[in-house]
Amino acid sequence: MITYNTSGVCAKVIRFELVNGTVKNVNFSSGCPGNLAAISKLVENMPADMLVETLQGITCGHKATSCADQLATAVALELQKETQTNK
Repeated sequence: MITYNTSGVCAKVIRFELVNGTVKNVNFSSGCPGNLAAISKLVENMPADMLVETLQGITCGHKATSCADQLATAVALELQKETQTNK
């Protein structure tokens, strides 16, 4: 399970798994329960690169980021780590 500490959003921590380039078991700690449960269901089994492309840059109100954007950042960082490890 990968753990990412968020910044600038209501959710404090995001946990997820990457299995063969696919996102699984996304869980947010704190934040808007309904919206975050919806995001978690929508991205389940989504290709990681598609998740990043879809959610990156989404903002929440006046904030420069959002929980969805933070998830995209977390997944992108993990993909980058995997790429560096496989070199």
